[in-house]
Amino acid sequence: MSAELSRQAIGWVSSALLVLTLGRQVWKQWQEGKSEGVSRWLFLGQIAASIGFTTYSLLVGDWVFVVTNALMLLNGLLGYVIVLRNRRRSGQRSEPTGALSS
Repeated sequence: MSAELSRQAIGWVSSALLVLTLGRQVWKQWQEGKSEGVSRWLFLGQIAASIGFTTYSLLVGDWVFVVTNALMLLNGLLGYVIVLRNRRRSGQRSEPTGALSS
């Protein structure tokens, strides 16, 4: 296996692990219908960072990171929508006690 192919394989496997791990957390919130202790700022920060990283990855032409960060952007958007939905359903305040709010 060439060095480039090895680097790409490490990148794609790592990407899959990251996306699956964070996607599983969002899925859990969806299934349980609860988002207690999850700050909306987590997802807003993830969305902002993912936009920046996706743009950067496109500019440098690194497709492992383009795909990973685009999927992370979708994960962040979905997670944010689920947090809002769950809080609306439960009548919970927009942020859990002790979390940043504004």
